[in-house]
Amino acid sequence: MTTGARGPDVTVLAGVAAGGAAGSLGRWGVGLSLPPTPGGFPWATFLVNVTGALAMGLLVAVLVERPGTHRLVRPVVGVGLLGGWTTFSALAVDAVTLGDSGRLGVAALYLAATVVVGVLAVVGGLRLGRTLWAGP
Repeated sequence: MTTGARGPDVTVLAGVAAGGAAGSLGRWGVGLSLPPTPGGFPWATFLVNVTGALAMGLLVAVLVERPGTHRLVRPVVGVGLLGGWTTFSALAVDAVTLGDSGRLGVAALYLAATVVVGVLAVVGGLRLGRTLWAGP
């Protein structure tokens, strides 16, 4: 976070807060649209984490390929919006809940799929972003 003689940059703080609120509200909306079923695959959390990984890949590509990007893009989008959108804590709770209900196979599949598909989404986002925003 950028700080000055008087403390943190209020513009950055406000941007991160606004991005975090938007991301969190979006994640909540997806959770309402895809409610969990007892012992079922946690589709809402999986979806937000994978799309967040894709978006992070795109963001990194923009930041690398377009060095003059506005100074608020990284904190607002990367920390705020995507930080609010994605959720490691819900992933962990979902996995433990599945395990506690005797659904160890679903829990393992969920964890593995989230990591593998998430990494592939970041790679895909980076490649797509580098193609879309390649410098001259």
